[in-house]
Amino acid sequence: MLEPGVLTLAATPIGNPLDASVRLVRALGSADLIAAEDTRRLHRLLSDLEITSDARILSYHEHNEAERTATLLEAVRAGRRVLLVTDAGMPVVSDPGFEAVRAAAAEDLPVTVIPGPSAVLTALAASGIAPDRFAFEGFPPRREGRRASTLAPLAEERRTLVFFESPRRTAATLVAMAEAFGPARRAAVARELTKTHEEILRGTLAELADWAAGTEVLGEIVIVVAGADPVAVSAEDLVEDVLGRAAAGERLKDAAKEVARGHDSVSARELYDLALARRR
Repeated sequence: MLEPGVLTLAATPIGNPLDASVRLVRALGSADLIAAEDTRRLHRLLSDLEITSDARILSYHEHNEAERTATLLEAVRAGRRVLLVTDAGMPVVSDPGFEAVRAAAAEDLPVTVIPGPSAVLTALAASGIAPDRFAFEGFPPRREGRRASTLAPLAEERRTLVFFESPRRTAATLVAMAEAFGPARRAAVARELTKTHEEILRGTLAELADWAAGTEVLGEIVIVVAGADPVAVSAEDLVEDVLGRAAAGERLKDAAKEVARGHDSVSARELYDLALARRR
């Protein structure tokens, strides 16, 4: 059951309706007001889950967020059970919802979340690419020039990168990624996650770009790209930083420790000895 006078964000299935949580089912059945990115998809979900709802159903998408946010907050203030859902996955994450949360927080109105399916985490888990540190980058820009300028600064990013993409633009985006990150960078393309025709393709960006160019890409797409390999540095590359810090007043030993921090290939002791030798 939903709490009255609370804005509740709820994750919905990203493909398979059987992934709906018990809390989501109960929330859909008890809400006074449901704000949905696409009301047709909401009605389909209610039908799939065999839920009868007496809630007022309101469309809530990127083109009417400002206007409809005021309606949602008015309902929360009035003690209504307000539920916000998007087409699939978690509201706010590359989907509408942020304006409502920000406005509710500004008024100190309660906001809670019903967690659930996530295309980002599902694709990351299945990709075979290191999941310990990752960054979600959303949809790359549609235009070629803006897409290239957005990807270029990410070339040295060591975290795994996760993107959403339209099937129509997947081929062009994979080519752009191969150019920005290098054709040998490991990646995975996940399509139709949790659905009947789910597919995970793994390979280099060059291999995946060739695949996309030779087929009709269908379904919802998530692209997972391995982070950049760390650039190895030597003590010779860093010793001037140590000497500079020491000249500014730091103890030589402390300067060596600070500079060595974050460089696995060089030890503080090695830097200290080299800096000491340079001083002499």
